[in-house]
Amino acid sequence: MRVEIHGHRGARGLWPENTLPGLSRTMELGVHALEFDVALTADRRLVLTHDLTVSAVTSADRRPAHPGDPLYPYVGRPVNSLTLAQLRTLEVGVRLPRHPDDPFALTQAPVPDTRMPTLGAVLGLVGAYEAEGVRLHVELKSDPTRPHLTADPELFTELVVEELDRHGRLGDTAILSFDWRIIRHAAAIAPGARRFALIELDTLHWHDDLGDDVPAAARAAGATTLSPEHVMVDERLMAQCAAAGLDVAVWTVNDTALASRMLDLGVAGIVTDYPDRMRELWRERGLDLPRPVAPLRPVGV
Repeated sequence: MRVEIHGHRGARGLWPENTLPGLSRTMELGVHALEFDVALTADRRLVLTHDLTVSAVTSADRRPAHPGDPLYPYVGRPVNSLTLAQLRTLEVGVRLPRHPDDPFALTQAPVPDTRMPTLGAVLGLVGAYEAEGVRLHVELKSDPTRPHLTADPELFTELVVEELDRHGRLGDTAILSFDWRIIRHAAAIAPGARRFALIELDTLHWHDDLGDDVPAAARAAGATTLSPEHVMVDERLMAQCAAAGLDVAVWTVNDTALASRMLDLGVAGIVTDYPDRMRELWRERGLDLPRPVAPLRPVGV
């Protein structure tokens, strides 16, 4: 039986999220899929970030991109109002315990002097690792209720697809989004790519006419997989997904007891901040483990 481990934002519980060091270590640990988030900058560059505004939890200002920059400091500003040069000044490798309810500050190993990467840099990294067995799950961050913070969904999708195709990764990548306009457009321009319709209780109102059958609506939107918040997953949802011909990849599951319940319900993938914990559960249950990717060898070795 193949059930997949998907590293969430790399492995957010272990290393800085959406960063090259975090993604490297996650591949070396071993996951079936490497999930990360992408947004569009003011100068139309694709960068890895979960938030549509620069997060004070994951980012810290260091210096302005140029003396007297009127947009500095950058933390708290919309990502789409800043250029790549401005965003690259941020420290994104140290998660300070600014919030007492942030569990990841306690478990995440800091990697100081880490910068926000571009999608192209990530694809180059994966290519350097020759990580052909690791599928890439690219979540396009888009919020239809906040259009001032969000890229045009069709343009955004096209830019991501073009970059993936340029690196030869389109065939083994999944496009993910809570904004199903992106799923629809991805189905039109990249029918060979997997498409994960993300869904949660807080964003159900984003979608018209969902009715009582969310999986059927996701299928009609062009999804090949439904990726629901774990609190939504029960026997009824699983039966609806089976009827719609959709696999289920559930997020974000960090507790092994909860993961076991999800496995018993028949999910095809578990999205987790702690793939190390899931690997132990996979061993206990005799499931096929993803192979760790060999570390990069130093140049000249």
